[in-house]
Formats: sequence, C-alpha cells, structure tokens
Amino acid sequence: MTIALTILFTLAGIAIGSFLNVCIDRLPQHKSLINVSSHCDSCQQPLQWIDMIPILSYLLLRGRCRHCRARIPLRVLFVEVISGLVFFLSYWQYGLTAWFGITAFWCCVFLVVIFIDWEHQLILNKITYPAAAIALIILAVNSFVPGADLFPGRTFYPANGFYSGLISGVVILLFFFLIAIIRPGGMGMGDVKLVALIGFVSGFPLVVFSMIIGIVIGGIVAIYLLATRKKGRKDVIPYGAFLGIGPIIALIFDPHIVNWYLKFF
Repeated sequence: MTIALTILFTLAGIAIGSFLNVCIDRLPQHKSLINVSSHCDSCQQPLQWIDMIPILSYLLLRGRCRHCRARIPLRVLFVEVISGLVFFLSYWQYGLTAWFGITAFWCCVFLVVIFIDWEHQLILNKITYPAAAIALIILAVNSFVPGADLFPGRTFYPANGFYSGLISGVVILLFFFLIAIIRPGGMGMGDVKLVALIGFVSGFPLVVFSMIIGIVIGGIVAIYLLATRKKGRKDVIPYGAFLGIGPIIALIFDPHIVNWYLKFF
C-alpha cells in the first residue's frame, strides 16, 4: 500500500505541476485560471487532451506545439517534474498526514513564486498576501483549536505556537525591509513580503536555514553571471527565485535539519 500511495501521490504531484504551469503563465498577465481554455500562446489553437498529458505530451511533441510547431517553454517540463518530486519526497518523509499535505501545498506555492519571478521579475501580491493569511490561519488552528495537532513531534515548527510563527515572519520582514531601504534597487518590496511569508511558513530555526540556502544559491548564480556576462550587458538577478528555493528544501527535510540543529545543544 505504501508503494502504491507513493506512486499515486507522485503522479498527483506531476498533474498538479501542470496546473502550476497555468498559474505561472496566467497570473502575471491577470488572466483567469479557470475561465480561459488551454491554448497555444503562439497560434491560439485550443489544446486537446493529448496535448496536455503531463511530461509525456512534452516529450512526444518534442517541446513544440502540435499545430504551429512553436516552442513550448522547457519550464513546463521542469515544473511538472519538480512538482512530482516534491510530492514524492514529502510523502516519503511524512506519510499520509496533514504534515505531508501542508508541506506539499507550500512547496507548490513557492514553485509558482520562483518561476514567475525568474521569468518576469515579479513577486505578486495576489500570491503573497493570501498565502500569508493561510499560513497564519494554519498556525492559529494548530495552536488554539483543541485537539488539533497538524505537526506531531515537530519541536520547533511555529505551528506549535502562533506567536512564534508570527514573530519569525515579522522579524525577518523588518530585517529585509531595512536592507531594501539602505540599498534601494538591490531588493524589491516583493522580496520583503516574500521573506515574511517564508518566516510564517518556516518558523525558527527553519527560517534561518531557508534564508541561508536561498542566499547561497543566489550568490553562486550571481557570481556565475558576473563572471560570464558579456561586456556592457546587464543581467537582472531575480532574488525571490532563489529565496523561494530555501523553504522548499527546509520544509521537506525539516526533521533532519532540526535533529542536526539540536546536536549543538
């Protein structure tokens, strides 16, 4: 049964990845996620079911539209594969629990944030504001509803204390807000709102690991771009795309990170 459920949730993650691609495509353009049928952006031809089988359709069509042969972004394949992997790892880590569902949900949210920021250099309020509200609701339910235990055994997760999660988000928001004020242009307000969301979702000490992971990966990419760019060219570094990677890794591997952290005490 465990193997069957692992396969089932992995396939579900891949299918959800297809919807995440819709979000990544349409949210920056302020298009409806449900009232507009799927179509090719180049020729506007409606897509048939055979064009929308996650991963398989991309491979069979060799990354091109069946009608006009326009290229389908490689990101479509990446998101579906990564989403499936996220669900696989989350289920493998937490089993059939609320913890699994919440972890997979947040990973999906951050995947959408990552790829929108990568492609458009935008972190949308229509994502961060509702997501922050949901995070606080989850914390409140787990802290104040009698009998609720969404994260059994999770010692440092802020859901064990609503105020702990709230403080984590507010403190990191203020810290990055000061950075944005001191160095205007180096970080946008969208990034500031994103780190607050990461604080609500991750809590202490995971928020520290989330930030370190994002900053290190972003720094490596920035160094690479600086070292390889042509003279006179300016590369825009979407900082939020790297910040979003941190909480995905931290949430999935939370127990191992916390156990490592506890060894120092």
